[in-house]
Amino acid sequence: MARAHAYAAAMLPTFDYHPDPLATGSVTASGSACVACGEARGYTYTGPIYCMEPLGGRPCPWCIADGSFAARYDAEFADLYDVPSIVPSETIEILSRRTPGFSSWQGDRWLFHCGDGAAFLGTVGAQELAAFPDAMEMLRQEASEGWPTGQVEGFLAALDKDGNPSAYLFRCRKCGAHLAFADYT
Repeated sequence: MARAHAYAAAMLPTFDYHPDPLATGSVTASGSACVACGEARGYTYTGPIYCMEPLGGRPCPWCIADGSFAARYDAEFADLYDVPSIVPSETIEILSRRTPGFSSWQGDRWLFHCGDGAAFLGTVGAQELAAFPDAMEMLRQEASEGWPTGQVEGFLAALDKDGNPSAYLFRCRKCGAHLAFADYT
């Protein structure tokens, strides 16, 4: 199975800010034709799409990567807010219009570090976060702004990759730091 995933990933376009959209579930194997190019290329984007026009289907990863889907439908794949002012407009354009987004409980939130967008690695729980103490500390600091310490630790221990609440893991493309935010219904 891992070998098939590696082969499929090698065939997909490269997304610097979302390195493995197959693993995150934002792209899935599909026999459906792309709503933009009309081709059935074996994969379909399944994440969020922000546009005004009703869509009759889903885009393929290639039409996301080359920007043709976003241009045709004036669409975005990530709802970017709180973007640091030092992030170049070209980066914002790539993140919002040429990078697969991801689904979360309340809506996606892209993280930034070192003046750049961070690479989205996927949904994680407390067990997976144990390998990323820097991301866990970020979550702890964010949660401690509104909760007592005992509740913060209970919340962090309850994070579940496949459940609710979940955390979303990123890696800084420049310094390698791991970042995360938590979300729940």
